Amino acid sequence: MSTLTLHDYWRSTASYRVRIALNLKGRSYDRRSRDLRCGDHRDAAFKAIAPQGLVPALEVGEGVLTQSLAILEWLEETFPEPPLLPKDVASRAIVRGMANLVACDIHPLNNLRVLEVLRGEFQASQAQIDRWIAHWVGEGFAAFETLVQRHGGAYCFGDAPTLADCLLIPQVYSARRFGVELAPFPRLVAVDERARVLPAFASAHPDIQPGADP
Repeated sequence: MSTLTLHDYWRSTASYRVRIALNLKGRSYDRRSRDLRCGDHRDAAFKAIAPQGLVPALEVGEGVLTQSLAILEWLEETFPEPPLLPKDVASRAIVRGMANLVACDIHPLNNLRVLEVLRGEFQASQAQIDRWIAHWVGEGFAAFETLVQRHGGAYCFGDAPTLADCLLIPQVYSARRFGVELAPFPRLVAVDERARVLPAFASAHPDIQPGADP
């Protein structure tokens, strides 16, 4: 296997997911930081690698992979141990559903591109943006809380980290960053507290990445 190169941004929750999964799989990688605040992702050289100009992008021997969930699935198929998906088909679908709840229904509504349009084109105030974020995070987390009640153990699904945890922990980080009230979601908070102390999660945390704000 050739060297993996991850193009990311320290605060990007989608990049955070991939760093967690790479760490859980025990894969070393080179890192290329793309500061979204400075427009590095719009650079022509980067768009030649990742046409959407979005992070993360992972350079592998076969080419460049984009979209965090696709990268996580590739890691699972290429490096099956330790597994991040359960063995039986129904359980795998449940974990994928949990992951997609974050990736498709929470994160896209609150990422930088959307917030910039709300501020610029629609002149939303910071208070309005905060309410927007809290609404969509709260709606998604309420459903996720129920799923963890049904299927969780120490982590989102059972007693070992899965793709669902790779998605949840960065989203909890983002929720805290924006001041979202987490008291209504005790199971999610408990999973976050357990996962964040694991080396694979701790070393992926945005605050300790190169280029992070002091």
